[in-house]
Amino acid sequence: MIQALTDTPVEFDIEALMGRVHVQPATADAKTFARLVDMASEVARPKALLAESFVEARGEDTICIDGVTFTSRMLRANLDQVERVFPYVATCGHEMDAVSLPRDEFLAEFWWDTIKAAALTAATKHLQEYLQQRFLLGKSASMNPGSGDVDVWPIEQQQELFGLLGDVKSLIGVELTPSFLMVPNKSISGIRFATEKDFRSCQVCRRENCSGRAAPFDEALWESIRHSP
Repeated sequence: MIQALTDTPVEFDIEALMGRVHVQPATADAKTFARLVDMASEVARPKALLAESFVEARGEDTICIDGVTFTSRMLRANLDQVERVFPYVATCGHEMDAVSLPRDEFLAEFWWDTIKAAALTAATKHLQEYLQQRFLLGKSASMNPGSGDVDVWPIEQQQELFGLLGDVKSLIGVELTPSFLMVPNKSISGIRFATEKDFRSCQVCRRENCSGRAAPFDEALWESIRHSP
């Protein structure tokens, strides 16, 4: 069953957003930023798409979900005792990409991306709340293609993940580029699953100085996956 969530509530905390991009209150920049937030409040339509799916088979470093095979030793290990999973895509909404930004403000695009990220956060929060209420999903974790080092779960498998979710572009306006990046850029895809363990893809990513890092690199976890049989 594929479900689109298109009624995501979103409220932008302008003070928090200004702090994130170091815009000082009562300045010309603050006025411009406030206008951008007003524009976003009018057009933003965060969305998410999900499916209830089931593991059908497991290989050494592969796992088959609803007839689609994924190659990732980490994904295989994380789903070792899991039967039901939830593939998903969440997005800030393609409507935000249609906005014409002020041409006389060279920071407008950077600021707009920050506001788009806040809309994406609203979409992922709504998705998790829906999974908890509709499917009684308790403690859970998520894995995302391309998140973490290249060997963790290759970004090329975005194509297989999208295949589990039908016509993603038609349903929520997200599409893949030839290099498997998503448009709109503030979109995220992955598989969420029940777990008693704390796991984040950041734990197996060596990238330094990443603004999106949510957990420190875990050398022991990385080595355990690399050298697992």
